[in-house]
Amino acid sequence: MKRSLIDTNILSLFFRNQTLVVERFEAYIREHGKINISIITYYEILSGLKHRDAQKQLTSFLEFASYNTILPLSTRSVTLSADIYANLRKKGTPVDDIDILIAGVAIANNLVIITNNRRDFEKFEGLEIEDWSQI
Repeated sequence: MKRSLIDTNILSLFFRNQTLVVERFEAYIREHGKINISIITYYEILSGLKHRDAQKQLTSFLEFASYNTILPLSTRSVTLSADIYANLRKKGTPVDDIDILIAGVAIANNLVIITNNRRDFEKFEGLEIEDWSQI
């Protein structure tokens, strides 16, 4: 398995115990030791759980995050994200800024993005995509 960055939707499936996703997480951890998520995904999960006042899930997520790697935004990742944004705007196909920032983190760190949102992420040049929720 290639080093990867887990998108929010796949992480949500993991926490809902989707069998295929859990199996792939386990295989990835056996090979690489830790899961990589972006600070953007951390924010999305944290804000959603706090909004729902889901204390049990919040505790589980924070424990999960403490054992894994949270990749920050960097000057390089934000510059790559800005390039993606500008190119998509020129083409008339804007995409949500959150997905663009996650893609920038993946590209800057030479990681495959693990997502089931191919529709948006396939628009980003230079990004390799896998979907762990599909066979």
